[in-house]
Amino acid sequence: MTGERVDEAHAWLWSAIARGEPWADRALSPMSLGANAITLDLAAVPECVREARDFARKGLAGWGLTAMYDDVGLVVSELVTNALRHAVGGAARAFGDTPITLGLVRADGRLTCAVADPSDEVPTQGEADFVSQSGRGLYLVDAFSDSWNWTPLYGHGKVVWAIFTIRRGY
Repeated sequence: MTGERVDEAHAWLWSAIARGEPWADRALSPMSLGANAITLDLAAVPECVREARDFARKGLAGWGLTAMYDDVGLVVSELVTNALRHAVGGAARAFGDTPITLGLVRADGRLTCAVADPSDEVPTQGEADFVSQSGRGLYLVDAFSDSWNWTPLYGHGKVVWAIFTIRRGY
């Protein structure tokens, strides 16, 4: 389900993730914590997927939302894996270059997970079949989140986000 309207949480993500800086000029930084928002820059290396999941687990635990981790962790993995594929495949100059940024925002009963990468390629759901080893990522994002969408960044790159409703019991 796509088409979620950009709200204040998304506006924060865009300002935190996309300051209009060229990707090559962005320095890797440790996670930045806020009361309801956290971000982490990731190097474009395979290990970043595990790092992103660990970051999401710690962030959710800090907000008392550990019960959401299975769904959020899966979506984080898929979005970061897609960003890694496209960051390394096109816009990055070298493997390990060009960070990917993960942001989590908790606001108004929702958790928004957003991943920015330097690729201008539009995210599309592939035609996965039973024997294919890939092509199911955005189907999983769609199935495990309440909605998802993407937006281009200033200059180049994009942010893909997924929204989760925080339900009682989380």
